[in-house]
Amino acid sequence: GFGVLTEIDVKDTLKKKLDVDYTDYIILGACNPPLAKKALDADKEIGLLLPCNVIVYKKNDKTIVSAIKPKSLFNLVENEDLKELADIVEEKLKKVIDNL
Repeated sequence: GFGVLTEIDVKDTLKKKLDVDYTDYIILGACNPPLAKKALDADKEIGLLLPCNVIVYKKNDKTIVSAIKPKSLFNLVENEDLKELADIVEEKLKKVIDNL
């Protein structure tokens, strides 16, 4: 499954670096290691798009969890071998987000 490799607390970072207050906003770097390996084996340039970023923030007292569709990202790398893999990654990532 997916795991979180990185967590960026944007609110905390902006406070420390710019001394400004900002709303709660987290950027998570999500990764499925077996799928990441397959993608990297198909095209080393895909590493520019890894891990999958997932954002978490509040809007009107509701928690929003969002990510760019992996198929859109993988299309940036012109490699036919990645199309099927992108479908799998997108399906799995969507399930994770939908179950939050």
